[in-house]
Amino acid sequence: MPRVLLIEDDPSVREGVELGLRRRGHDVRTAATGEAGLAALDEFRPDLLLLDLMLPGVNGVEVCRRVRESSQLPIIMLTARGDDFDVVIGLEAGADDYIVKPARTQVIEARIRAVLRRFDEPATGRPAVEFHGDLSIDRAGLTITKSGGRLALAPSEMRLLLHLSATPEQVFSRQQLLEHVWEHSYHGDARLVDACVRRLRNKIEDIPGNPRYIQTLRGFGYRFGPL
Repeated sequence: MPRVLLIEDDPSVREGVELGLRRRGHDVRTAATGEAGLAALDEFRPDLLLLDLMLPGVNGVEVCRRVRESSQLPIIMLTARGDDFDVVIGLEAGADDYIVKPARTQVIEARIRAVLRRFDEPATGRPAVEFHGDLSIDRAGLTITKSGGRLALAPSEMRLLLHLSATPEQVFSRQQLLEHVWEHSYHGDARLVDACVRRLRNKIEDIPGNPRYIQTLRGFGYRFGPL
């Protein structure tokens, strides 16, 4: 079972989430502050980070930024209702998904599994490595390179690129991408998609503002080029 680091300052939430995940077999480490959570990362070496946005001292957004400076560790944010502005900032900082508190353990467990399920099974007959201009995609090895240099992609970025590039030129709506990439079966939050697209463009595009690979079709969604 995945090892989970939970950074949450509310004792009741922290204890409830920890107990629920432990009952489902997870090895869980907790921290009440951003500083303590960052210190626990190297020691505990989790498979996933559950991160509250509103932390004292070093807040969740700053923790997310610091983690992304050196790691593509999957990150799920925990947020209270009404924290819309902070959600957007957190997603831009590199979070893969978010959960609104309070949330049942079943919901948290499902999101953990979805984020850790990093890619779809490659379709039969596909080449081991695909080349799209100066971008190469190794689906089996989960390796993306641009001009020969390997790119570090967060789980949601990897899954989004793999899904879009599997059928070049096909247009996907935001809701379709939420269902396939994030496994949100309900009418989900399109901000997840838009933030992930922006982060991915910053990594694979020469000019993110004039994208070659991931193109926007206003009113419809996104498709993979390249132009």
